[in-house]
Amino acid sequence: MAAVALGAACLFASPVGADVRIKDIASFEGVRENHLIGYGLVVGLLGTGDRMTNSPFTREAIKGMLERLGVANLDGDLLKTKNTAAVMVTAKLPPFARRGSPIDVNVASLGDATSLRGGTLLVTPLSGADGEVYAVAQGPVAVSGFLAQANAGSVQEGVPTIARVDSGAIVEREVGFELRELDSFRIALGVPDFTTAARIGDAVNAALGGGSARVLDPGTVEVRLPGKGDVAETVAAIENLTVQPDSTARVVVDEKSGTIVIGANVRIGQVAISQGGLTVRVRERFNVSQPSPISIGGTTVVVPESDIDVEERESKFTILQGDVSLQDLVDGLNAIGVGARQTISILQAIKASGALHADLEII
Repeated sequence: MAAVALGAACLFASPVGADVRIKDIASFEGVRENHLIGYGLVVGLLGTGDRMTNSPFTREAIKGMLERLGVANLDGDLLKTKNTAAVMVTAKLPPFARRGSPIDVNVASLGDATSLRGGTLLVTPLSGADGEVYAVAQGPVAVSGFLAQANAGSVQEGVPTIARVDSGAIVEREVGFELRELDSFRIALGVPDFTTAARIGDAVNAALGGGSARVLDPGTVEVRLPGKGDVAETVAAIENLTVQPDSTARVVVDEKSGTIVIGANVRIGQVAISQGGLTVRVRERFNVSQPSPISIGGTTVVVPESDIDVEERESKFTILQGDVSLQDLVDGLNAIGVGARQTISILQAIKASGALHADLEII
């Protein structure tokens, strides 16, 4: 386990000094998605919809929809349908989406419906954070999960109350953003870092000329466009420039799965490591004490028996010299033959001793 976990750490940390494109580690300010949300109804369900007694909002939504369609004087208390479900509809409006463009939507049940399989989403306006309607969704929903029930049991695969409608919404309003009118724009780093921001600024200045880019903060680089050049072509040229991203030395530990990822810049001071080898085995057996056939008042009892063995293996010390690299750390931990769980404890102890020159993040 130690060899596998630490070997995986080497694979993740191997591209030391690799050049990456700016578009892969940063985004351009203003070029982003916008979240949309709406409330709608899914109809056509085979008895798996909301129960009207438990979902009054579904009953009122059905009543309001029918009144708008000309069915007047409807008593909502008489609605007993089980083929309708109230749902929340969400979508992401892509940057520069034009009116009439299709987008995908996600549908999730709001009431006590058991499945959305076979249903159809009715016309649902999708609003942005400003309350304006930017898209309208409608169409048959696609459910990946299923639920099969019987009197004595049930089988469920996935979540049948979550569905998707591919290209189920049409953009009705565009987000106002004129790219060609910009005389400058900003590059936002995915992971803020002064060194990476400075390298991006140097790469842009080398491509567009000195003074074109300046670092505003660890996460932002401002670029001024030269003259009256085409903005889209300039952005395309910049996003394909390559730089060497820098990062903080970090060790990430997932205690639930025993996964360890060690960054390439991790350094450890001189330490001596010994992992204890104490193993305790407990075996439980249960015997039955049966009275003789002719005994009077005898009862059958269960007699537990326990065997406990303690085995202590000889512990080995491994000395890691000062300022060791990632490879030295992996070789040293593999030398004492520890598993992934023990490696986590060792890393925590090294951090507590002050010899681990990196952030230890436990998730």
